Amino acid sequence: MGKRLSQLSPQPQEFIGAQPMFFVGTAAPTGRVNISPKGMDSLRVLGPRRVAWLNVMGSGNETAAHLLQLPRMTLMFCAFEGAPLILRLYGSARMVQPDDAKWAEAAALFPVLPGSRQVYFLEIDLVQTSCGMAVPLMDFQAQRPDLNNHNAKKSPDEIAAYQRLKNSQSLDGFPTGLPVSFAAES
Repeated sequence: MGKRLSQLSPQPQEFIGAQPMFFVGTAAPTGRVNISPKGMDSLRVLGPRRVAWLNVMGSGNETAAHLLQLPRMTLMFCAFEGAPLILRLYGSARMVQPDDAKWAEAAALFPVLPGSRQVYFLEIDLVQTSCGMAVPLMDFQAQRPDLNNHNAKKSPDEIAAYQRLKNSQSLDGFPTGLPVSFAAES
């Protein structure tokens, strides 16, 4: 059933490319474990041992806070249609934020999305598959436009205020490292 691999072969890369969503898991040495669903056109396979994903402004910023303390990350993909499969990518992640010198290069991997705030690069040290037979079959209708619409309505000053209020600390009070000058970079 399940397999452990050191890298992504073409078949898992194709599987990832066909998924409309994935899940991100991170944790700091103490505090809460975070698992977040991600969608939109926000993930790129950059090679057999490297992926990148774009994070946009939302109600929290746990991943950023966790990675500043402990760079481990897990991405999980589930087959909600077709043959059952769960695919997990384990590894070490680094974050690029709007005030980083490499922001323009990292952000260029993705479409311009309102409220883009981080690009994460995961260096994969383990690829694991499991059966996925308990994952329900579901029909994909469309990506929700709500988050992009919400973020597009905000002015640069409103984005900065929202970032200070909702995205500068984790639930456990850990800093996220998000730059105060975020609004000027968007």
